[in-house]
Amino acid sequence: MTENFQRFLSNDTGEEERFQESRLRPEGFEEYIGQSKVVENIHVMVESSNIRQQAMDHALLSGPPGLGKTSLAMLVAKALGSELHVISGPAIEKKGDLAAILTNLQPRDVLFIDEIHRMHISVEEILYSAMEDFRLDIVIGQGPSARTMQIEVSPFTLIGATTRSGLLSNPLRTRFMANLHFDFYQPEELAKIISNNAQKLNLEVESDALSHMAKCSRGTPRIANRILRRVRDFALVDGGNKINEEQVLKSLSLMEIDEYGLDRMDRKILSVILDYYGGGPVGIDALCATLAEDRSTIEDVFEPFLLKEGFLIRTPRGREISEKAKEHIAKYSN
Repeated sequence: MTENFQRFLSNDTGEEERFQESRLRPEGFEEYIGQSKVVENIHVMVESSNIRQQAMDHALLSGPPGLGKTSLAMLVAKALGSELHVISGPAIEKKGDLAAILTNLQPRDVLFIDEIHRMHISVEEILYSAMEDFRLDIVIGQGPSARTMQIEVSPFTLIGATTRSGLLSNPLRTRFMANLHFDFYQPEELAKIISNNAQKLNLEVESDALSHMAKCSRGTPRIANRILRRVRDFALVDGGNKINEEQVLKSLSLMEIDEYGLDRMDRKILSVILDYYGGGPVGIDALCATLAEDRSTIEDVFEPFLLKEGFLIRTPRGREISEKAKEHIAKYSN
C-alpha cells in the first residue's frame, strides 16, 4: 500500500493524527461548513430534543470517509449537553460487548458507531429493542430451558456512520428516524475550511495557494487538512508562516498528487484497467487481484471520487475508464 494512501486517503488514524484532527474540528454548528441540508436536519432534531428534554431521535450518516460525519456527531453531543461514546462497528465482536456499552449510557447520551455496516448481524440484533424500546432482550441458556431477560437502558441517541449504506440490513436501517447522506465538497467550501483552519494553525495563505489546495483535496475536508499541514511544513522550513503557491506545488509534487487530486494509487488503478484489460470492462475481483488491494479499500476509498470526476465508469459487465482518464494517463506517462 502506498505511502500517499496511508497518509492522505486512509480512513484509519493514529493517536497523533486524531490529535491533529481534533484541533481543526468545528466548535459549533455555525462553524460547520458544507452539507447544509444534513446540518439543518440535525440542528432541528437537536433543538427539538432540547425542548422536549428527551433523547434525540436516531440518525444514520452515510457517505465516503473524511467528509465530517464524526465531527457532526461531536457537535450533536455538545449541543445536547451529553457525553459522546465513540466505537467502531468491527470492534464490537460479541453481544456482551455491545450490551456493556448500552447499559453504561446515561440519559440522552450519544452513541456513535462508525462503520456500522461492518457489525456482525448477531451483534446488530441487540440494537433493535434498544433503539425502539430502550431495553435489551437477552436470551439466557439454550434449548427448552432458555429464557429471555429484559434489561432497561437509559434513553440514548444512536448515530451510525457508514460508507456503504446498502450493506445495512433493512431492520436496522428502518429504525433510524433520519437517513442523511454526505456529498463531496465543492472547491469553494474546501477553500473556506482550509482558510479557517489555517488561522487556527497561525498560518497565512495566499489566495492562489488556497485555491490550489482546495482543488486538489478530492472534495474531502480530511484530505484538505492533511495537505494544509504538509504545506505548512514547507512554509516553516522556508522560515515563515505564510503559504504561497510555490510551496503548495512543491508539496503536491513530493506527494505525487496531481491537479485533479489524484495520487499514485488512483493513477495506478486507471493504468491497470487500460494496460491489462484494454480499458475495461473488468470485474472488481479481477481488478483487486491485479492491484493486490482489498476490495473494500478500492470501493470505499478510491472509486467514489474517480466515479464522481468521470475517470471511472461502472457498467453491468464491470469497470471501464473514460476518455478523460485515458488522456490523463497519457499526460502523466510522458
